[in-house]
Amino acid sequence: MDIKAVIFDMDGVILDTETICFKTWELAARDFTIADYEKAEHACLGTNKKETENILKNFFGDDFDAKAFMERTSHYFYEIERTQGISLMKEVIPTLEYLSGKYKIALASSTREVVVRRQLTNAGVIKYFQTITCGDQVTKSKPDPEIYLKACASIGIVPQNACAVEDSPNGIRSAFSAGLKPIMVPDKIMPDGEMKEKCFKIVEHLGLLKDFL
Repeated sequence: MDIKAVIFDMDGVILDTETICFKTWELAARDFTIADYEKAEHACLGTNKKETENILKNFFGDDFDAKAFMERTSHYFYEIERTQGISLMKEVIPTLEYLSGKYKIALASSTREVVVRRQLTNAGVIKYFQTITCGDQVTKSKPDPEIYLKACASIGIVPQNACAVEDSPNGIRSAFSAGLKPIMVPDKIMPDGEMKEKCFKIVEHLGLLKDFL
């Protein structure tokens, strides 16, 4: 391998935001009296706000107020973030310390830039990322490859010389389509046959990246 860069997703890889997201969806679904929302929730993992709203309408109909639903989840999220903070995922800092000594390190997150920068700063890890590419900086959301192509360009690396570290199927699909070597660190969704076929590696936690990078 000629790996020169490692590009990370944020939610569910660097920060344990998806645990909070699952709670906010539960609360919002209660408010909107939605009984069966889990499949829609899983389909939205790794996508940006616009694509999430599209997915919600596909599941619940064109009349569903997807924007209001997402605003409600955001309200609950910020309350939890403000009062409890956001935890780092396992082995984040030792892994970033190790990899930053060997590779260019970047971030490709479907979350809006203002949120990404705030959360990474509060977690004390923003310093490790040479560039940050976010969901509001691209036209198409993951699983489209655009965000990873843009992230690679931002650090001057061709996709074939980069690994992408993701937890969601949409993120793996995006990285794979862009030509990177996807590494899955499963969080809320375990890898199925498609993920096993598309992934370069599947590891239990970030600390295991040291075994081959």
